[in-house]
Amino acid sequence: MAESKIMLGNEAIARGAYEAGVKVSAAYPGTPSTEISENLVQYEDIYCEWSPNEKVAVEVASGASIVGVRSMACMKHVGLNVASDPLYTMSYIGVKGGMVIVVADDPGMYSSQNEQDTRMIGRASMVPVVEPSDSQEAKDFMKYAFDLSEKYDTPVILRTTTRLAHSQGLVTLEDRFEPVDVPYERDIKKHVMMPAMAIGRHVAVEKRLNDMIADGADMPINRVELNDTSIGFITCGIAYQYVKEVMPEASVLKLGLVNPLPRKMIEDFAAKVDRLIIFEELEPVIEEQVKSWGIKCEGKEIFTRQGEYSANMIREKLLKQDLKLDTKKEVPARPPILCPGCPHRSVYTVLNKLKIHAAGDIGCYTLGALAPLSVIDTTICMGSSISSLHGMEKAMGKDYIKNWVAVIGDSTFMHTGVNSLMNMSYNKATGTVIILDNSTTGMTGHQDHAATGKTLMGEPTYAINIYNLVKSLGIENVYEVNAYDIKALEETIKREVAKDEISVIITKSPCVLLKGNVFPDKCVPVPEKCKKCGACLKPGCPALTRNEDGTISIDETMCNACGLCMQLCRFEAIVKEAK
Repeated sequence: MAESKIMLGNEAIARGAYEAGVKVSAAYPGTPSTEISENLVQYEDIYCEWSPNEKVAVEVASGASIVGVRSMACMKHVGLNVASDPLYTMSYIGVKGGMVIVVADDPGMYSSQNEQDTRMIGRASMVPVVEPSDSQEAKDFMKYAFDLSEKYDTPVILRTTTRLAHSQGLVTLEDRFEPVDVPYERDIKKHVMMPAMAIGRHVAVEKRLNDMIADGADMPINRVELNDTSIGFITCGIAYQYVKEVMPEASVLKLGLVNPLPRKMIEDFAAKVDRLIIFEELEPVIEEQVKSWGIKCEGKEIFTRQGEYSANMIREKLLKQDLKLDTKKEVPARPPILCPGCPHRSVYTVLNKLKIHAAGDIGCYTLGALAPLSVIDTTICMGSSISSLHGMEKAMGKDYIKNWVAVIGDSTFMHTGVNSLMNMSYNKATGTVIILDNSTTGMTGHQDHAATGKTLMGEPTYAINIYNLVKSLGIENVYEVNAYDIKALEETIKREVAKDEISVIITKSPCVLLKGNVFPDKCVPVPEKCKKCGACLKPGCPALTRNEDGTISIDETMCNACGLCMQLCRFEAIVKEAK
């Protein structure tokens, strides 16, 4: 009897890759996709890596595919923007060994700066997109995606979403398939995308899509569930679960292949139902195509293009049920905040004191935009802090940015920040960049990167020295400072922002949540010395609270004795003690 196991969607995707015979996987961590690679690394038959960014990850997977082995790359939806360069061309080149790019969308923007729909990129790049609706399908569709990839000579995108990635379901495990590696043969007409070759490959891509459209009705991942024909849904992914929960007797066309769409199958289904509703999260990707074929249907005029769907949405919009919540029972909001002892807090405390604006980047340090720190003024995308600071200087002049800095984390700097800093150096910019080096990729769960000295597979490796890397770009003013030394930080920042040159300040202090960190000391208040001025509370450390009499308390279960509050107190009303 086959073994079954409860798995997260991401865990099931990793299992599917293993069972499909994948040999090479490359990824950059990004919620909600991160756990795929963290689970994949347990399988010894697969080489797994954290690549510096998603573009590199897809190029690594492409190289493995071209020489004949099954490969994959994983990322979140905004990571596919970075990877679009190789994606669009690999669509033309095709594959030797099957190649799947797993992309996790984030409807509702639980951990993202936008809410884009990967299906639209699949359409634009002419790459097929498959989308599972539960953990079992996550595993099965992953395997099927490799079959599609090799049958139709194309990379395939497996699209998932936050809800599926982090939901659990029962999964039946199977043995690993060991595909025969396809021997490499030199083929410049297929593998070298010079204009003349690309013209020919474009024709092949269009034929491939037409073949998949024609074959769609016979694909097991597309299915019709014909029940009550007064209403029919076309749906996909996790949205299918909501339809089945609320209206189990309705007819459903469940699409597993969401690009290209099986037109004949959709036309046949539409002819059998009285009312056709397209229920899809985010953009009207299916709806617009169905309407363009002259098929009457409803979709976004009922349901929103924004946020995550739910079963209650169907109850409210279609069944007209009143589901208003009792506001008296609502849970109080918990605003996001930096962890107690986070080294970023001390940096932002100094910047706030100096009234310096910060061009921000993607990572934990985006929380510096919120009160009481209120330092971050911009957040665009990975690596953008340095580039946007450069743009400000070129637009407004050197003096304008003497009260601005760019802040970027160590992992983000390795991802795309180094390119931006290179641009500053090359184009004779001025400005101060602060690299917040906490020795990890913090926000996504403490993954290693090229400067930490350890690979995804746990092997020790060369740790790129950020200081030396910055110096190699021809930047003379490079300084390493302990993030918790606010006096040295303030002196260094004030000195460097005044210069008409590029300066890079590297604040080196590891993330307090890294495994192995031990904090034997605690900061302890001395109430009799407290002047009730509140200076220690200004950084917003959650370990500190004000008592009714105006003195402060420090929660020793949260405190890790970073000493920031102690340095801010001028009256020695906080001391450090061993516990």
